[in-house]
Formats: sequence, C-alpha cells, structure tokens
Amino acid sequence: MVTAYISHPDCRLHHMGRHHPEQPARLAAIDDRLIASGLDAVLQHHRAEPVARSALVAAHEAAYVNEIFARAPRDGVLWFDGETAMNEHSLRAALLAAGALVMGVDLALAGEAARVFCAVRPPGHHAGRDRAMGFCFFNNVAVGAYHAINAHGLSRVAIVDFDVHHGNGTEDIVAGDERVLFCSTFQHPFYPHSGAGSTASNVVKVPLPQGADGALFRQAVREHWLPRLAAFAPQLILVSAGFDAHRADPMAGLNLVEADYAWVTRQLCRQSECSARGRIVSTLEGGYDLHALARSVEAHLKAFLGD
Repeated sequence: MVTAYISHPDCRLHHMGRHHPEQPARLAAIDDRLIASGLDAVLQHHRAEPVARSALVAAHEAAYVNEIFARAPRDGVLWFDGETAMNEHSLRAALLAAGALVMGVDLALAGEAARVFCAVRPPGHHAGRDRAMGFCFFNNVAVGAYHAINAHGLSRVAIVDFDVHHGNGTEDIVAGDERVLFCSTFQHPFYPHSGAGSTASNVVKVPLPQGADGALFRQAVREHWLPRLAAFAPQLILVSAGFDAHRADPMAGLNLVEADYAWVTRQLCRQSECSARGRIVSTLEGGYDLHALARSVEAHLKAFLGD
C-alpha cells in the first residue's frame, strides 16, 4: 500500500531558541532514521505547500487568523506565551504544516496514497479556535478534517490523538460537531491541565496516570477508542501523532515504547480498511527525545507499510 511522506525544508527554519525542546533537529532526526533504515526509499515523497486562508478559517476564527498574519515578525522573535514564539520564518512554516494536511487529505481521497505521514512543524493540536499555545499556531489536524468535509464532502472524519498532552485545541474546535469523532489518550494531570470531566458526545477522552505503560495504553484504546471508531465508521482517519509518551521522552511521565506506537497504528489501519478504504493521514505533534522520536516514527511508518 502506497505511503506518502510530506515535508518541507522551510519547516526547519522555524526556531524558538537554542534550548527550546520543539527544535528543527526533530525533523532532521526523523529523516536520518528513515534513510538509515531504508524506509526513505520506499516512501512517496511530496513537498508541502502553504495552506489557503479559506482552509484556516474553516477551523479557526477569521479574526485570529488575521492576528497571526499581522503579528508574525519580520525579524527577531515574538513570544505569544511562555513557550510559544515566532521568528521571521515561523508563519511560513505554520502555513506549510497546515498545508501538508490539506495535501495529505487530497492525496488520500484521490487514491494516490492510502497512508500519509506529514513530517512538519510547528505542531498543532494545542491551537484552539482563537488561541496559540503549547508550541502551536494553527491546528493542522483540524484544518485537515474540515478540508475533508468541505472540499471532499465527507460526513464522518475521525481524529485520534496519542500525544502525551491533551489535544485541548482540537477538542475546542471539533467538540459538538457530529461529523467528527475525536479520540484521545494523554497523561493527566499534566499540561495543558485540561481533558478531565465531561465533554461533547463526539469526544472520547482517556486520561492516563503518570507512569502508565503500554499495557494500560492498549487497554484504553481497546475499551474506549476501537468500539467508538467501529460504530462511527469513519470515511477518513486523521492522526495527531505525538511520540512524547515514550518512556525516554524528557517532557512527560508515560512509558510507551516503539512497539506500542506500531500496535496502535495497526489498529487504526484495520479500522481504516473496514470503513475508509484504508485512508489514514497522520501528522507529527510532540516527541522531544530525538532518538526515541525517530525510532517511534519509523515504527509508525512500518506499520503503515504492513510490517
């Protein structure tokens, strides 16, 4: 099954400081691992293109999108909060990151590639309708979901998120929209200090305690995600692929390993084959230990390829 890999070198120009964990080296580490493993040669490579404003305002408030464009610096660094900043290249990188999801959806729905991975940054799942936070400016996966709905006429799109942090921005955008099913696992209590408690009927949230391992994660997916995904029968699955729940990651306290990411990817592939003609579009979110990140992406992509 053809697997596409979408990236762009300009995503590495976004930089928030020498010691910031969300650094350009993340993409370099992934690329190096894919070359060393031989996966790079079997992937269908594409360069991301900037997203159109019309796609952004399907997921975000128009005033917020305009604010991001207006505030983006031409030099220096502008901080939106204590961990989220833009340099002179960040707006283009953010437009490319969201554009990669649009391209990925188009490739999948045209039948050019059943599985797609977007190796882009900045990440997106903390960006809400009208707020940048948590290293994120535009909610890439939500932009992709609404592009699938508005441009391709889909009526059932699933977003699954296994990042260690709650995808609060994604929940903010899609909660209550029955065309979208949002399933997530995340460490709790933990940044962004959200995710517990009741929510809309189209949101499935499974908080995991600090120290949770692959067994507990797999149980959560089996008991909570998979039945809802089967009942929803998505026509397309989108993945917020955060690899910072890995036991080696310095940013959190869960204990997943590469085999857990391969396992959950295979479960999503099985569901996609049942209801979505095999179509999955995945995008990079977290993952800050470079070696663990690269190995985890390798496992994710090998599962896409059927290994």
